[in-house]
Amino acid sequence: MALAACAPVAPGSSPEAAPTITYSTGPCFGSCPVYSVTVSPSGAARFTGIRFTAAVGEHTLSMTPAQAQAFAARLLPLLPASGVTRYQPGEANCPGAPTDMPSVQVRVNGAERGIDFYYGCARDNPRVADALRAAPDLLPLAALIGDRAAFAGQR
Repeated sequence: MALAACAPVAPGSSPEAAPTITYSTGPCFGSCPVYSVTVSPSGAARFTGIRFTAAVGEHTLSMTPAQAQAFAARLLPLLPASGVTRYQPGEANCPGAPTDMPSVQVRVNGAERGIDFYYGCARDNPRVADALRAAPDLLPLAALIGDRAAFAGQR
């Protein structure tokens, strides 16, 4: 899923200047929640539960612009200026990784700009893993996702 523009909204600026962010989780060997959430700067959001989530299918929700901005502020510093940064086993930023871990993909404004992170790479990239793991907690998603204890390498 994709996202595009970059910086969070500055105080006094228009929320339309901020990006729309899509955060999508991937499966693991087990019951990790697999879902996608797209958040606009206004606070409008679309959650799609795919499997191992409390809510399956598409759901709309709203949050405050401040919650959407906090979500963007957590994720945008991790993203490259252009393209996609990949953290995958065997790549330079993830030389050795356990298998069967979940993953997350972040995209900005539907563009091919973002990050693909496999949680088996967390040992070598703890700052990135922690920021990605904590980002959904900034949104009112708990009732839709359900128990995340097994998610993101926390088993």
